[in-house]
Amino acid sequence: MTALLRTAAAAATAATVAVRAGGLLRRHPPGGAARWERVNHAGRRLTLLEGPTAAAAVAAGSLAARPGWRAAAVLAAAGAAGLGALDDLAERPEDRSGGARGLRGHLAAARRGRLTTGSWKVLGIGATGLAAAAVAGRSHGGRGPARALDVLLGGALVAGTANLVNLFDLRPGRAAKVASVVALSLTAGPGAPDARPLAGAVTGACAAVLRDDLAGRSMLGDTGANALGAVLGVAALARWDRTGRAVALGAVVGLTLASEKVSFSRLIEAQPLLRELDRLGRP
Repeated sequence: MTALLRTAAAAATAATVAVRAGGLLRRHPPGGAARWERVNHAGRRLTLLEGPTAAAAVAAGSLAARPGWRAAAVLAAAGAAGLGALDDLAERPEDRSGGARGLRGHLAAARRGRLTTGSWKVLGIGATGLAAAAVAGRSHGGRGPARALDVLLGGALVAGTANLVNLFDLRPGRAAKVASVVALSLTAGPGAPDARPLAGAVTGACAAVLRDDLAGRSMLGDTGANALGAVLGVAALARWDRTGRAVALGAVVGLTLASEKVSFSRLIEAQPLLRELDRLGRP
């Protein structure tokens, strides 16, 4: 199967699974619909069921990739989604109220001897990121110290990207738009043939859930945003060599640290073009 056919199959599979899974979850929400309900920034009630919907969709779409990348992407998506669900559903009220938010907040809580669900998520996604990079490296990496370096670099990139996409999930449709744009950016240049099916899985999943997300009826939550970001991270591994991965990791780390100091929402609102793109499609 050519890269173009794999990409089309990945996008179509992800979109189809999102529609089917979304309908099934709405009819039979695990633990009841109330367990997945939250209040968004505007005070409106919505559901987090979009998260497992997007996670299932991007994992299914990733099956169209070549074997090594396929296994890495499914592992990354499943691990990130599972750990994201832990944070979505088991987060304690004192953490949700703002006492331990963001990377700095979770680290501060850990120094006080209290591991938040967010802390467990960070540790777990780091571990699954390393596992995904190792799986990809068995088919596409080197040996010895060079392979160990690639696994560490790759694991950090997968985990960092999973976290970064989640940082954008603060307004309707924003995280899905960002994930789609990043996915499209990975489809050109050397290494793109292996990255394209994974990018197709991300864009297909995002396209299927975007309408309800933009309308404020649902949101990705940690479950969906982390899964989409993790697969984007694997796509980045497929797209770039070691140097490119290092540059990408530097950008991810830089943005993550910046988010601890400044509000992405304020920056977007301050730039007319970004503001209009961010609002595009919302009622």
